[in-house]
Amino acid sequence: MFGKLISRFPFVSCLLLLCLGCLAPAAQAAKTILVFGDSLSAGYGIRQELAWPTLLAKRLEHKRLDYNVVNASVSGETTSGGRARLPAALDKYAPAIVIVALGANDGLRGLPIATLRDNLTTMTASAQAKGARVLIVGQRLPPNYGAYAVQFHKAFGEIAKNRKAALVDFLLDGIADQPQFFQADNLHPTAEAQPRLLDNVWAGLEPLLR
Repeated sequence: MFGKLISRFPFVSCLLLLCLGCLAPAAQAAKTILVFGDSLSAGYGIRQELAWPTLLAKRLEHKRLDYNVVNASVSGETTSGGRARLPAALDKYAPAIVIVALGANDGLRGLPIATLRDNLTTMTASAQAKGARVLIVGQRLPPNYGAYAVQFHKAFGEIAKNRKAALVDFLLDGIADQPQFFQADNLHPTAEAQPRLLDNVWAGLEPLLR
C-alpha cells in the first residue's frame, strides 16, 4: 500500500522518511568518568597532556570505549575540600564513574584518620546515590609515620569494602621506591611515571567499564 502511494506521490516518500528520522533514537552521549584527586592526579609540575587522566582519555579512545574524562583534581586538596566540592561536580557532570583519589594531603599533614574515613565515606555514598560507580584510589605514607601510616592505608580498603566500591590499593605502586620517577621535591611523579600510574588505576577501573 505504501509503495503505491509513494510511487504516485513522490513527496510522500520524503515526508515519510523525515518522520521516521524523527522517531529514530538519538546517538547516545559518551558517559563521563570524573577524576577527583589532588596534585598526584592534577599533573603537578608536568604538562597536562602527560598526566595520567589525560593518558586515560587516550586509552579509552584507543579502545573505542564510549567514555570521556573530566579531571577535577586540585593540587593541595584534602578529603575535606573534596567533600565540599563534590556535590556541585556530580550535578554538573552527572558521571557514570567517579575516581576518588584523595587522602595523600590528609596523611602528610597528619590529619585525623576518623576525618579521612568520614569524608571518603560521604563522598563515595554521595556519588553512589547519584547512580555513579566509584573507584577509591588508596595511598600510603612513609614508614616513619609509624602506626599512623598503617591505619591510614588500611582506611581506604575498609571504606571500599563497606561501601562496595572498587579499590586501587596504592596509586604509586611500583614507583614509590624509585627516586628516578619523582620530581625534585621527591613528592610528585615525573611525566615518565604517568603511564605507570595509569596502569595502576586501570586495574581497578577496567571492570567498571563493562
